[in-house]
Amino acid sequence: MPLSLGVLTQGRERKRRPPFGSLLPAPVPRAAEWPLSWDLHRALEGLGETSGTMVGLKPSEMPPTTAVKCLGAGSAACFADLLTYPLDTAKVRLQIQGENQAAQMAQNIQYRGVLGTILTMVRTEGPRSLYNGLVAGLQRQMSFASIRIGLYDSVKQFYTPKGTDNSGITTRILAGCTTGAMAVTCAQPTDVVKVRFQATVHLGPGSNQKYGGTMDAYRTIAREEGVRGLWKGTLPNIMRNAIVNCAEMVTYDIIKEKLLHYHLFTDNFPCHFVSAFGAGLCATVVASPVDVVKTRYINSLPGQYRSPLDCMLKMVAREGPTALYKGFTPSFLRLGAWNVIMFVTYEQLKRALMNVQMLRESPF
Repeated sequence: MPLSLGVLTQGRERKRRPPFGSLLPAPVPRAAEWPLSWDLHRALEGLGETSGTMVGLKPSEMPPTTAVKCLGAGSAACFADLLTYPLDTAKVRLQIQGENQAAQMAQNIQYRGVLGTILTMVRTEGPRSLYNGLVAGLQRQMSFASIRIGLYDSVKQFYTPKGTDNSGITTRILAGCTTGAMAVTCAQPTDVVKVRFQATVHLGPGSNQKYGGTMDAYRTIAREEGVRGLWKGTLPNIMRNAIVNCAEMVTYDIIKEKLLHYHLFTDNFPCHFVSAFGAGLCATVVASPVDVVKTRYINSLPGQYRSPLDCMLKMVAREGPTALYKGFTPSFLRLGAWNVIMFVTYEQLKRALMNVQMLRESPF
């Protein structure tokens, strides 16, 4: 016992004694070793110091690069799409219902509610119909989300006046509109093909199947409708995604900032979850009418509507104003779930990718 006590005492004395006197400062602990309260304190201190990064990043960590944000956003969006795609397909079917009533009556198909639509599709077309257009959907998310989410911080920094510590609401809205419009311009062909696949009803092996696959769909649309057909509905889609991107990114940004500012959460999973849920709800409410018009216009026959505005007016005249909120429940379920999965995954991927990058650049 005395020997053990002596060894223990010597060990404590060694730990207290600096290795090279007092010439060198004590080593700074890693971010993971800070106490929880200190972690929140440092996060709050840095809110105004890193205006070019997402709100809530810890100053002790290296801010993620633009490449990491783009890769992380695209990958997180693809993962979220895989889990929520059936809800998106159900939303499209509900939105186009009533557009071609004669064909639907001939097929004896009527969709009622989210669950009813999914069950009807599984019963009449098989479970695989829920994932019609998945390849085009993943292509869309990899290009679309990488731009609108991955570049949001860089564009926000570009719009922030020099000498300003924090970005205002106007700056954030401008950044959301800009990246949303940029993303649509680049990724619109993938959205057109995705919606066409989701709207097509397959009632068996003998049913008429217009497209043999994703690449065949691109070629067929370009051949029959011209290259402009691949960018059909770009204007309503830009309007829709500018609104959605503002609602999602700006709402997520502000909610997360306030949760950290008022010490309600630390910069971790619960904070990301609550912020993402609020962003999904806000995006669904403001974007649902534009989303319905966009889906109807993209899926319409050539010459059926003169413009997106003509599509909206005819739809309201024929089906009433409530037609603008067709498919609201699956839209909310899909956007809410999609935002939670995407933002939580995105935050973790950013940190994981930066840790990998720091390990590769470390000399030890």
